[in-house]
Amino acid sequence: MTGHAPTTGKHSPSVEHGSSEHRSGPATATVLSAADVGRVVDRMAHQIIENVAKSGFDAVLLGIPTRGVPLAKRLAERIAVFADVRLPVGSLDITLHRDDLRLRGVRPLGTTVEPDGGVTGRTVVLVDDVLFSGRSIRAALDALTELGRPRAVQAAVLVDRGHRQLPIRADYVGKNVPTAPSQSVRVSLAEVDGSDSVTVTDGVGA
Repeated sequence: MTGHAPTTGKHSPSVEHGSSEHRSGPATATVLSAADVGRVVDRMAHQIIENVAKSGFDAVLLGIPTRGVPLAKRLAERIAVFADVRLPVGSLDITLHRDDLRLRGVRPLGTTVEPDGGVTGRTVVLVDDVLFSGRSIRAALDALTELGRPRAVQAAVLVDRGHRQLPIRADYVGKNVPTAPSQSVRVSLAEVDGSDSVTVTDGVGA
């Protein structure tokens, strides 16, 4: 998912009042530190446990590339620590289901990895870093139909920055971050970027 307006993409923020770094360019505020990200992931893991325990933990986590995949793996690891249950983890490439595919030109395909036991008849939790317009989650719902027919589908996001363009909401939200449409939200995760953080950058002329 992107944090750049007006498209939805693969970067995310989670807002807690943080430090502002003023450079010659647009101002950037760090809203989640590495320690904050860890605490947010733990809280989300507890929320997922509370919900999926009702169905006997018959659930899987599907990460949306890029950062949704390591985030799903982290959630699975923390759920295993807290509940002594290991939920299967997979990845779901949404590239060919995006409604901006023609506008953005050729994009490299990601990887879809079906979780152990498949998705049919189970609760599927789609995991992404940022929820913005809702179009990435819509694309994920389309892509999911190629894997099977889940009993239920839920969404977990590290950051919800608002500005929805579709009637989509997340079931598990790490942090609600009020933003302007012109702002950029970036989620950095150690597995992809070398360190954990969430930042919000003002748009040019914002």
